[in-house]
Amino acid sequence: MIRLTDVHKAFGSNRVLRGVNLHVPKGTSMVIIGGSGTGKSIALKCILGLVTPDRGTIEVDGQDVRKGDRDAFLARFGMLFQGGALFDSLPVWQNVAFRLMRGTLKRPKDEARAIAIEKLRRVGLKPDVADKLPAELSGGMQKRVGLARAIAAEPEIIFFDEPTTGLDPIMAGVINELIREIVTEMGATAMTITHDMTSVRAIADNVAMLHDGVIKWTGPVAQMDDSGDPYLDQFIHGRATGPIEAVR
Repeated sequence: MIRLTDVHKAFGSNRVLRGVNLHVPKGTSMVIIGGSGTGKSIALKCILGLVTPDRGTIEVDGQDVRKGDRDAFLARFGMLFQGGALFDSLPVWQNVAFRLMRGTLKRPKDEARAIAIEKLRRVGLKPDVADKLPAELSGGMQKRVGLARAIAAEPEIIFFDEPTTGLDPIMAGVINELIREIVTEMGATAMTITHDMTSVRAIADNVAMLHDGVIKWTGPVAQMDDSGDPYLDQFIHGRATGPIEAVR
């Protein structure tokens, strides 16, 4: 579904991506891990066309992301943002139904609200949450609203950017379980960025380790612990010593 071939991206002298090669089979969940500043978010932005690579090709379902109808292309994606990114002036249901009330996906208001309430129910939130403002919700509830919004338009591909950041271990577990269930139910292709190894083991089919602008290792999550790769081994066990230098 997603294929990156020799993708490079630099910002001035900062070479962030230095030849990324990665493919994500349709209907699978790929988790990208790596230290802060290694280019994980830039890779997602390149796929979405928000950042243009300096070199290389990116294809989604066999089509170059730089070609074709831009609106139709983006309509295939859902996104759960790291900080929730909810519109604080809109009630919850309008946040969830945001895409359904605009553009090519536009639905009548009553229909959009009904879909929003159903998606809220799917992520474990009751209908009375629909008319609240985001500020009235806990961090975990806001994250669930963000997840409901990500799936509201039934996307083929869903991106998750640090989905459990700022959550306590129990709520993080709830979010991981929801992500896994929903991706499986929808048959969607998923890409997740995370530092949380518990999340990796809960939601990944495959894992890719990004370091120094290249994929150091990629493979099934079941092979992660026995990869033999020193970069991956240091990262997943949180060791201070190894080929990855800790910034002091």
